[in-house]
Amino acid sequence: MADANPLLVPSPLPYALPDYRSIDPSHYLPAFEAAFDAHRGEIDAITAQDEPPTFENTLVALERSGELLGTVARTFYTVSSAGATDDIQQVDEALAPLMSAHHDAIQLDAALYTRISALYEVRDTLGLDPESAYLLERTFREMTHAGAALDDAQKAELTDLNTRLSVLTNTFEKNLLADTNDLAVVFDDPAELDGLTPGELSAAASNAADRGMPGGYVVTLTLFTGHPYLSTLTDRGSRRRLLDASRARGSRGGEHDNRSVLREIVRLRARRAELLGYASHAAYVTSDETAGSPEAVHALLRELAAPAAANARREQAALQAIVDADPEPFAVEAHDWAFYTERVRQAEYDLDRTALRPWFEAERVLQDGVFRAATQLYGITFTERPDLPGYHPDVRVFEIHNEDGSALGLFLLDLYTRDTKRGGAWMNSIVSQSRLRGTDPVVVNNLNVPKPAPGEPTLLTLDEVTTLFHEFGHALHGLFATVTYPHFAGTAVFRDFVEFPSQVNEMWILWPEVLTTYARHVETGEPLPGEVIEKLQASEAFNQGFATSEYLAASWIDQAWHSLSADGAAAEIDVAAFEACALADIGLDNPAVPTRYSSTYFAHVFSGGYSAGYYSYIWSEVLDADTVEWFKENGGLTRANGERFRERLLGVGGSKDPLQAYRDFRGRDAVIAPLLKRRGLDV
Repeated sequence: MADANPLLVPSPLPYALPDYRSIDPSHYLPAFEAAFDAHRGEIDAITAQDEPPTFENTLVALERSGELLGTVARTFYTVSSAGATDDIQQVDEALAPLMSAHHDAIQLDAALYTRISALYEVRDTLGLDPESAYLLERTFREMTHAGAALDDAQKAELTDLNTRLSVLTNTFEKNLLADTNDLAVVFDDPAELDGLTPGELSAAASNAADRGMPGGYVVTLTLFTGHPYLSTLTDRGSRRRLLDASRARGSRGGEHDNRSVLREIVRLRARRAELLGYASHAAYVTSDETAGSPEAVHALLRELAAPAAANARREQAALQAIVDADPEPFAVEAHDWAFYTERVRQAEYDLDRTALRPWFEAERVLQDGVFRAATQLYGITFTERPDLPGYHPDVRVFEIHNEDGSALGLFLLDLYTRDTKRGGAWMNSIVSQSRLRGTDPVVVNNLNVPKPAPGEPTLLTLDEVTTLFHEFGHALHGLFATVTYPHFAGTAVFRDFVEFPSQVNEMWILWPEVLTTYARHVETGEPLPGEVIEKLQASEAFNQGFATSEYLAASWIDQAWHSLSADGAAAEIDVAAFEACALADIGLDNPAVPTRYSSTYFAHVFSGGYSAGYYSYIWSEVLDADTVEWFKENGGLTRANGERFRERLLGVGGSKDPLQAYRDFRGRDAVIAPLLKRRGLDV
């Protein structure tokens, strides 16, 4: 089997990058089965030994275990999220319950938990170094949190719940991908797409040709409710069609309807929380995050919601004034907001963001923006490796070295959208760094930028530039974390802290010495004019009422679903009515400002890892905004500042309490004032 299956032998490529050229979908399930058996055998060897538990024979042995499973899983899930062909989806469906059951078998293993508990009881006498002591603390806490202290009957029910949830979340994602593809909007006349750039129009034509509709135009949907094209499409009917299609996903009836799926997910999560001794799934999740409780989350969201909603109403009035001056005025609706926002921006700041794309050519943004900023801060350098294969022809591979020439790891970039890729943008690790295992990091960034026709440049919107910098912030976290134990590798930190480094990296987008380097006209090479840069900086708080409201609305919907008790979740809930009630409760029920995600396509919480945790972005942004102030106060883009941030925050991975790591970097706890100022909520 090992000879025939490339997943069961070490990769021959540098940094243990999987040789995707040799891997067929048929290899995955047999490899997982072998890896499950190997891992189970390693755990049995720990628990069967006669020697009393020591840190070495229990915790270190546990950290050494499961290496093959981790390798196979990271290899597969990289592909299943970015290349979900029919064959891969079949593997994913079969794998979901197997992976859940295996995870539970380890986390709920009574003999293993007994050994770890015994060590935890005498932890102060073991003389452990700080990372080892934190490993013992976190392992005990995580197993307890997972249910290892339950009795056998409770564990059996918990395993059944987790298995069913793994199937449902997989179904939710599959339904969403299918419905997103089905609802891509078809246009016959290019006049209906007036306002798009030539590159965007060519991308729509290519999409149509790929779907067997030559001569037509297909606009694919983004993960979030809004669509970048809503800001430029001049035809109001086209804008309405695009937004209506986006909001319809998962709620039209038929085989891809997600309403019953998400209701069952909510019920099972609430029952699981009850079984584990918590009032709700939100209480269960936040108990092991920096927030500590749903009450702390709700307090922050409510504090921000009222001023954000008030700002949005003022912004809406400004939009309505523009529309009322037109020959045929109408009431501003959700599909009009982005388009007329750009008109107001032009009126107030003499700034047309939609006209900036020629200055944001993707390759220059990557090389002279994202990479150059990282080089100036951290001294790292990038060399493209076309000889190393990605998992798709569009994937590019870069080797990264430290300033002293030592090897750091590999970075993969998968920029373009395709029908087999899930929506949104993300970073994941393909190989995790660990001193114990002697591995170096391999990380990948995925975006969903429309791919223009051959020969056309890829021109980014400012939002797409922001996403590229943001996701690379996650990549830096994954690359720089330098730990002994794989448990703490890369971005393995609390969910409501993980967005902090990525948000900090957005700082450099408008930093003058970075922006003037990468923002150059695709045809002339001329830099973005200085007066435009000043207007961009002056308008940073513009439209923040809308942006903050749509985000907070999604966060509140997440909290509302997951704050239900087991009894409350057992009711037959009307999804649309539930959302409407939740939004009214927090005062974010403005029809012109739709929630960033509605429940039926809220992948972050119903098929991703952010259930009861979508608040994490704003929670982390408190730290991010405070960190930006520190950089400004200390000279900005300097090697000294980069080293401090790398050493005290990015470099520790998950090996210490994240808020303590922040104090080590900042010298104090974060304050909220910079966030309020940034979002225009300090009035």
